[in-house]
Amino acid sequence: MKFTYNKSEKLKSEKLITKLFTEGKSVSAYPLRLVFLETTFQDAVSLKTGVSVPKRNFKKAVDRIRIKRLMREAYRLNKHLVSNNISTQYAFMILYVGKEKPTFIEVEAATKKMFDKFLVKTKNNNS
Repeated sequence: MKFTYNKSEKLKSEKLITKLFTEGKSVSAYPLRLVFLETTFQDAVSLKTGVSVPKRNFKKAVDRIRIKRLMREAYRLNKHLVSNNISTQYAFMILYVGKEKPTFIEVEAATKKMFDKFLVKTKNNNS
């Protein structure tokens, strides 16, 4: 498993993002929230992921960009926890819902917890 997050794994389709927020389910691990939707892609990737930080909570672009960078890195290093345990394709959107600036350690811990909750939720739905 390569620890990459390249262009083909990024969630860019506006239609899919809209569908994700209208029909998707979610799990939370403060300060992160994962909105996910089972879907199919033309690509051979199992996950397409986007990250988002609200402007309402962080007025300065510098802060938003830093948090996004931390979230992408935590995702990149831990996506194997999910991709090795799922059989279908999913679209993910990871949202930062906290109000204070996080450290990488906090973001990574929340990412792992969030992925565990996601796997439990999808296992329960498939059983």
